[in-house]
Amino acid sequence: MKVVIIGGVAGGASAAARLRRLDENAEIVMLERTGFVSYANCGLPYYVGGVIEEKNKLTLQTPLSFAARFNIDARVKSEAVKIDRKNKTVTIKGPDGEEYLEKYDKLILAPGAKAMRPSLPGLDDPRVLSLRTVEDAFAMRDFVVEKKPKKAVVCGAGYIGLEVAENLVDMGVKVSIVQRPNQVLPPIDREMAADVHLNLRAHGVDLHLSDALESVESGDGLTVVLKSGTRLETDLVIVALGVSPDTALAKNAELELGVKGSIVVDEHMRTSDPDIYAVGDAVQVKNFVTGKPANIALAGPANKQGRIAADNIAGIESKFDGSLGSSVIKVFDMTVAATGINEKQAKDLDIPYDKVYTYSATHATYYPGGRNMSVKTLFDPETGRVLGAQIVGYEGVEKRVDVIATAIHGHMTVRDLEELDLTYAPPFSSAKDPVNYAGFVACNVLDGRVKQCFWDEIDDLAKNEGYFLVDVRKPVEFDLGSIKGSVNIPVDDLRKRIGEIPKDKKIVLICHSALRSYIAARILEQKGYGCCHLAGGYRLYASVMKDSATGSPSDYPCGVKK
Repeated sequence: MKVVIIGGVAGGASAAARLRRLDENAEIVMLERTGFVSYANCGLPYYVGGVIEEKNKLTLQTPLSFAARFNIDARVKSEAVKIDRKNKTVTIKGPDGEEYLEKYDKLILAPGAKAMRPSLPGLDDPRVLSLRTVEDAFAMRDFVVEKKPKKAVVCGAGYIGLEVAENLVDMGVKVSIVQRPNQVLPPIDREMAADVHLNLRAHGVDLHLSDALESVESGDGLTVVLKSGTRLETDLVIVALGVSPDTALAKNAELELGVKGSIVVDEHMRTSDPDIYAVGDAVQVKNFVTGKPANIALAGPANKQGRIAADNIAGIESKFDGSLGSSVIKVFDMTVAATGINEKQAKDLDIPYDKVYTYSATHATYYPGGRNMSVKTLFDPETGRVLGAQIVGYEGVEKRVDVIATAIHGHMTVRDLEELDLTYAPPFSSAKDPVNYAGFVACNVLDGRVKQCFWDEIDDLAKNEGYFLVDVRKPVEFDLGSIKGSVNIPVDDLRKRIGEIPKDKKIVLICHSALRSYIAARILEQKGYGCCHLAGGYRLYASVMKDSATGSPSDYPCGVKK
């Protein structure tokens, strides 16, 4: 059997190695149009910033190592330009530009995704760069080291955009980020991004949200012109507007295409042609939570899909059950991670959901060095099935998201999160781990022990005469900032001052993180009051409001007093 694999990196290279381990006699040819057949794509921004110092650290395997260890014919600078399905051949343009044919019995497509680069004026200037390949990383690193730019504009605030921005800042470059949506990192929700915005600004990054690149004007320097009319003088422009499936080859071969033009595959990674498989960033997969078709460009799923395609070619029935889109990013000293669906997706797909916000310490609060993390958990309001989670914080964020990702994969509920037996020692966690705590709070909501209102509703409730807002924090906290119209009655004084609270109104309870307000709600509910409390507390509300103002840490909107 002869297997030709188009594309290396994560999906293609893992398919090649797996297939060889399963079948010593197969002839395996792997084609890669760049000069590097297997490399650490996710490490490229850190090479640009000098965190990864040696070029060879980016390369996981070479054609020589593939040949020596796996007896695989890996060809770099070799581009597949046409697939003839009838005759089962691939037309290949070699390093010398000459074309030749290669026959196959089975074909695996792993073309990956291409960086989106819109047709806008000025983007052909050599100082306008993108980062997708090892060659791109070398070029960007050389530019920064040799030209020593003082300013850079990064267009796009997804994972690559933020990682490049951080590495440029660490090299002394003043960075501005331009982002069309009103937040960075689309996998998380707007309110969860607020602390990320504040962290970026604290590190000197200039954010231009709800704006977009219109053109680049060239001269001695560069001028980035935004849709708003803003003009940014700079020395370097990075275009990081996301990626799209690179499926021109599949389209020309008349294979079935789906979401975003991605290649449609079945659970065995087989395309509409039974002798052609496809894996990686170019394929359509099933979203594990929704069951809907999706295109999820991540290295983890690509590696798994490569293994699954190889298994099936070797006669082992293997299935890909779908992707959760689990992801994590370092943003300076902050860690942001997510898994499953977010609230935007739930709304767009009309998926019933409820949500809770929790605020938990990395480890036991009495052990030095602990820092808080903000946790948002989505769940089914009927069954309690966990649908997704987002965490913004510092140490231990990715650990908790990984646990929740495992819970989602196992079709577990928030009741299961309560019961998980997780490791505990003061330097690492608390007896009530942040994952357990999210389960406790979600079950209180699920069981009707507490009703919630949310950060984007509270201003309207404050203006509604049918509601009475009670802030149960300490007076010193209240004086530092509070929601306009709220009355301060500390939770420890609540029972003796209960006469100050009207029974003919719905009581909205507020505290810092929604713990004391929950306790207050339980007291008042059992005294005959109708209550809800502010989910996520004042700290979440103030974070979003502060971010929605000028972005300066000293500015508050009119709804919040100093």
